[in-house]
Amino acid sequence: MGQGKSQFTEEELQDYQDLTYFSKKEVLYAHQKFKALAPERVGHNRNAKLPMSKVLQYPELRVNPFGDRICRVFSSSQDGDCTFEDFLDMMSVFSEDAPKSVKAEHAFRIFDFDGDDMLGIGDLREVVDRLTGPHLCLPEEDIQFLLQSVLDEADLDDDGALSFAEFEHIISKSSDFAK
Repeated sequence: MGQGKSQFTEEELQDYQDLTYFSKKEVLYAHQKFKALAPERVGHNRNAKLPMSKVLQYPELRVNPFGDRICRVFSSSQDGDCTFEDFLDMMSVFSEDAPKSVKAEHAFRIFDFDGDDMLGIGDLREVVDRLTGPHLCLPEEDIQFLLQSVLDEADLDDDGALSFAEFEHIISKSSDFAK
């Protein structure tokens, strides 16, 4: 008979809806976006895994200085390659409907470059370097002042690094963090 509109069964769509902050329609839209990144690869292969280089072509990731980190955090593999489910999870966390606490948890993991469950001075330096980019060269003393100011404000236990609880506390003061 005729070909259905979706590669997913109604049950699969319901599962995706239950596991994300998306409606079934939004799940299908996310799949369209994923497929558009590599139609020749995704095609009718629902289990396709796209290399990080392809996923980074997604417009919002292409301009994000943390695009590679985002891929690695959401990827179910070490190399940052993404399945549709990885991509859907990422899109869901960045959606307007995801709670601030979920966004905070993922942001912390994105900023934890060394993976030690703390945001140390090296992690914070990498965040600043990525945010300022190669075109905005801040003097080293300004960078050091900025990093020390962040720690002075947010490092409540004075251990020289931010735990998730300290990170969550400081972003709770930011009204636009969730956006």
